[in-house]
Amino acid sequence: MFYTSTRDKSVKVTSAQAITMGISKEGGLFVPQEFPQLSKSDIEQIAKLDYIGRAKAILSLYLTDFSQEELDKCVNGAYAKGKFSSKAVAPIVNLGGNTNILELWRGPTCAFKDMALQLLPYLLTTASAKVIPDKQVLILVATSGDTGKAALEGFKDVDLTKILVFYPEDGVSEMQKLQMTTQQGDNVSVCAIYGNFDDAQNGVKSIFTNKEVAEKLGKAGVVLSSANSINWGRLVPQIVYYVSAYCDMISNGTLKNGEPMNVVVPTGNFGNILAAYYAKKMGVPIGKLVCASNANNVLTDFLKTGKYDRNRSFYTTTSPSMDILISSNLERLLFDLSGNDDERVKEWMNGLDKNGVYDVGEDMFAKIKELFDAGFCDDNGAKKAIKETFDNQKYLCDTHTAVAVDVYNQYVKVNSEDVPTIIASTASPYKFSKSVLEALQPVPQELDEFEISEILSKKTGVEIPQQLAELKSKKVRFSDVCEKENMIKQVFAMIE
Repeated sequence: MFYTSTRDKSVKVTSAQAITMGISKEGGLFVPQEFPQLSKSDIEQIAKLDYIGRAKAILSLYLTDFSQEELDKCVNGAYAKGKFSSKAVAPIVNLGGNTNILELWRGPTCAFKDMALQLLPYLLTTASAKVIPDKQVLILVATSGDTGKAALEGFKDVDLTKILVFYPEDGVSEMQKLQMTTQQGDNVSVCAIYGNFDDAQNGVKSIFTNKEVAEKLGKAGVVLSSANSINWGRLVPQIVYYVSAYCDMISNGTLKNGEPMNVVVPTGNFGNILAAYYAKKMGVPIGKLVCASNANNVLTDFLKTGKYDRNRSFYTTTSPSMDILISSNLERLLFDLSGNDDERVKEWMNGLDKNGVYDVGEDMFAKIKELFDAGFCDDNGAKKAIKETFDNQKYLCDTHTAVAVDVYNQYVKVNSEDVPTIIASTASPYKFSKSVLEALQPVPQELDEFEISEILSKKTGVEIPQQLAELKSKKVRFSDVCEKENMIKQVFAMIE
C-alpha cells in the first residue's frame, strides 16, 4: 500500500516514509491511496481475537512495508500486559439500552491518546530505521492537553529521538499541566505558549514547512516528525479500536454481524471521528457518525451547513482538549469525499489560512450530511450530563465524554431509530477532577487538585488512577513559556 498527500496527489510514499515524515513537504497530510476492505467473514474472524490480535490484523493491511516480525514487536510492545488497566485494553460498558461507553483511557496517561501513542514510538523507530538510518528524529507536538503527556510518555528515552511539546499556558487542566511539566526522560522538553491550541498547532505546522529550519536541522543530522494526529502513525491505530468495538458488540450479543452500530465522538481536531469514518469505509457496519463539540462548535456548524468559519469567539471550557477552532484532520475527510481532488482541498485550505473560512459547496455537503450528524454542548450541559449519568447509571465520566453523552441524548430525541451506539470516552474523570466534582457538589476554592480528587473518590467510590495520584510528589521540570513567534528558538535549543 502507498500513501499520497491531500495537497498533491502525485506524491507516492510508503507507510514508513509517511510515518517518518509526519507531514508532506507542501503541507498536505498523508492518506492511503486506497482503503483495504473487510468482509463479513473477515470481521467474524477478527472478532475471535484479543485486542493485540485485532491490532495486528488491521495494521498489517495498512503497513504493508512492515514485516510480520516488526508488526509483532510493535503491537506486543504497545499493548503488553500491565500497560493498560483493563485486560480488554478498550473495554465497553453498557449504560442501559442502546447506550454503550467505549473506554479509551485505560492506558498509562489516562487518556485515549495512549491507544495510539503507546504504539507510535515503535512504529516510528521501525519506520525511521528503514527510511533514515542513523539520523535523529525530533518530534514536535502541539497539544490541547492529552496528546502532550501521552507522546512524552511514549517517546521518553527512545533511542535516536527527541520530543518537544508545546501547550497553551492557560488552556489545559492543572492535572494535564502537571503530567507534562513533571515528565521524566533525558530526551524530552516541554514549553507553554502564550495563546491557544490553534496557535500552537499553527506554529508547529509552520516549522515543518520552514526551509531555514529544515536546512539547520539537516546539517545537525536531525529530521522532524510529529506525534499529532496529522501523522498517519497516530491515526491508523485509532481505526483499530473502532473495528475492535464492533467485534466486541458482536461477541457480547448486542448486535449480529452485519447490523449497524452508531458512533458518537467528542472531538476538536477531528482525528478520533475520522478514524471511525475510515473503519466504516473499510466495511465495518457503522451507521451514523455523530460529532460532539463543546462551546467551540466550529465542527458542528460545518457539519450542519458545509461552511467552515473559524472567525468566532474562542472559549476556554471545562473540556479543554476540544478547545480548537482549526480541525486539521478535516482536510483528510475533504480529500476523500471530493474524490481525491487535491486542487479543491488546496483552495479550501488556502481560504482557511487567508480568510478563516471556506464553503465546500452543495455536492460535498450532501455527502457529509449523509454520513455525519453533529451537536454541541456547553459547560453547563456537560455538568448536567455528568450528574445525571452518575445519579442514574452510577457511571462517572469526564467532561469530554459528558459532552458526547449530552449530544447523543440530543440525537436520540430527534431520531427514533433503534441502533446500538458506542460513545467514545476519551479521558479519566480524574484528569478533570475539579470540573467533575463541581457537577456533583460545591467545591471549596481553597482545595488543590489532589484534595479534590480524594473527595471525588470518596463520594463516587471510583478509584483514583495511581499514575495521577503520584503526581503530587513529583518535581516540576519544565516551566518555560514563550510567545508563539519564538517556538522556532525552542526547537533549535533542543538540538544544541
